[in-house]
Amino acid sequence: MLSRKGLVPEDYLLTRLAEDVLQQPKFKTKQRKARFVAKNGRCNVAHTNIREQGRFLQDVFTTLVDLKWIHTLFIFTMSFLCSWLLFGMIWWLIAFAHGDLDAKPERFVPCVTEIHSFSSAFLFSIEVQVTIGFGVRMITEECLSAIIVLIIQNIVGLVINAIMLGCIFMKTAQANRRAETLIFSKHAVITVRNNKLCFMFRLGDLRKSMIISATVHMQVVTKTVTNEGELVPLDQIDIQMDNPVGTNSIFLVSPLIISHTIDKNSPLYDLSADDLLQKDIEVIVILEGVVETTGITTQARTSYLSEEILWGQRFSPAVSEEDGMYAVDYSKFGNTIKVPTPSCSARSLDEDGGMERFRARESTSFGATVRRRLKHQNTKVA
Repeated sequence: MLSRKGLVPEDYLLTRLAEDVLQQPKFKTKQRKARFVAKNGRCNVAHTNIREQGRFLQDVFTTLVDLKWIHTLFIFTMSFLCSWLLFGMIWWLIAFAHGDLDAKPERFVPCVTEIHSFSSAFLFSIEVQVTIGFGVRMITEECLSAIIVLIIQNIVGLVINAIMLGCIFMKTAQANRRAETLIFSKHAVITVRNNKLCFMFRLGDLRKSMIISATVHMQVVTKTVTNEGELVPLDQIDIQMDNPVGTNSIFLVSPLIISHTIDKNSPLYDLSADDLLQKDIEVIVILEGVVETTGITTQARTSYLSEEILWGQRFSPAVSEEDGMYAVDYSKFGNTIKVPTPSCSARSLDEDGGMERFRARESTSFGATVRRRLKHQNTKVA
């Protein structure tokens, strides 16, 4: 959306959700299940067969804010037009009942001056409700009913103004507008960090205004079966983000790599590289915080399916120091590089002696490969 508005160049569109990985899958994967949360944060849930539709009318303000813009503007226009027409009809009836529309003697005092038809009554209704006051039509003290109607119309006009203007303000200041400049990497990765398998993705903010008290929550959504045989199609399991202070709060000034250590308490503990190609899992990422400029709480969401999680890769550095400042290169936001990573699950890695044992085997295998190549070259020379 930002690229269509000309705020960022077109080639950044790939960077917004990270760059595509320049590799093709070796095997054709099976058809995946529908994702629970789309990449742009929309929840892929359709509510059907709702019998108690009247519950939406009990919270009219939220219903108006949730409507599409064209529907909201239509209701905004019709609410004023209907109120003007209703009170215009009332003013015309008052004038008709008092005889203001008939021929008037010299000392006749009307309820409202200069009302001769429904058109003039409608114009007076508009003048009263929006306090224009052209000075030609005005109410007199002749009719008590006219004074009561004047008070009622002013109150009704204030209520309509408060509701509709508040609705328009809330729609223009909705929190999801700020989420447009909060970006996630298109792919997540699983690789080794500090001798542990970790699930990682990159998060960034394009604006200079900060997100205060930003927190990140992650969940794994998968299909599970309980011990009693109950099928849970969307089982949501929380996973903990790595943070030395023990909370999910982050300081989002530059792009951050959010990491989750896959240990025995992680729902990804039994996941291997081969399982990743076969299982239908979805990792949901939720960023919440307070917008610094408006004080409104915002939320940005995305998700990663199995094919969007790259095993054995890590993110390229995107922050460098230049001229005493830290520069962020968003063209590298989603770039990844291959790194040596065990293809087994974290459970198998722990049971097999951990990363030290893996590195020892890798060194032995590398040395044997080098010796075979040297021996082959010496044989050719001889």
